[in-house]
Amino acid sequence: MEIKKVIVGPLETNCYILKNNNECLVIDPGADFPKIKKEIDENKVVGCLVTHFHQDHIEALEELLSYYNVEINNINNNNFNFIMLETPGHTFDSRTFYFPKEKIMFCGDFLFKNGIGRTDLGGNQKDMINSLHEIEKYDDEITIYPGHGPSTTLGQEKRNFSLYI
Repeated sequence: MEIKKVIVGPLETNCYILKNNNECLVIDPGADFPKIKKEIDENKVVGCLVTHFHQDHIEALEELLSYYNVEINNINNNNFNFIMLETPGHTFDSRTFYFPKEKIMFCGDFLFKNGIGRTDLGGNQKDMINSLHEIEKYDDEITIYPGHGPSTTLGQEKRNFSLYI
């Protein structure tokens, strides 16, 4: 599976395009639909995953859904096998998408390299702490793709959890 990061919008949101066998999945279409569409190229879009519904993560969502006639967070496709984990804290609706075969997670603003998401924008600290406890059960080698900034590993971020819990 190929992962393309497209940085979009004034908050430099990471939109991810996952490509596999001429099909693709779009994660967090934050803004700039023409830029996202260009990166999709001739691949067939089979769905869109949204980690949470803050504007900087969904500004191009309606245009993408309409143009490609796909649904949100409802994918049944052999090219993309993932588990949707509820990880509230940053927002009440925060989700992390875990692809076990590839050992990767797309977590929106739940986790960042050397940080976690703010909890004062529709979430709360108690949920964040519970989500951190849940996510720490997963393998250290998992690559984390956040909603902003560079990727990291879960093991690296677990070292910082004591700062937040």
